[in-house]
Amino acid sequence: MRRMDKPLRRALYLMLGILFFATGVIGVFLPVLPTTPFMLLALWAFSNSSQKLHDYIWNHKRYGPMVRAWKQYGAIPLKAKISAIVVMSFSAFFVVFFSGAPMWAIVSALALMLVGATYMLTRPTLRESEIEKSANKKVTN
Repeated sequence: MRRMDKPLRRALYLMLGILFFATGVIGVFLPVLPTTPFMLLALWAFSNSSQKLHDYIWNHKRYGPMVRAWKQYGAIPLKAKISAIVVMSFSAFFVVFFSGAPMWAIVSALALMLVGATYMLTRPTLRESEIEKSANKKVTN
């Protein structure tokens, strides 16, 4: 790797991390946009650009427990599973009865929701008490 490549590469990862983090924060307020996957992507990008920002997400009061639960156990919090299933159910209802989309689009949307729900429901579940225990462990990854 040439000398000039490393700073450019680091800057690119830093910009990606900021973009993913911002998208994850927006996902807190928009139920159709997941938070955890974007925080995981931000964590990955920051691990290649800024240890300080990586540690910020890892130890963050709100996002840290979700990220650590996924990275350490491949687990999804029970609240997140319930809210995702509820949102997918409302979305499926809307798509089927009110969207006016062609049948192929409706079937495709329902199939994607089913795949997403199946994947999510087959991941281990952490209850709030287990997440709280994880939150008390401020460790650097």
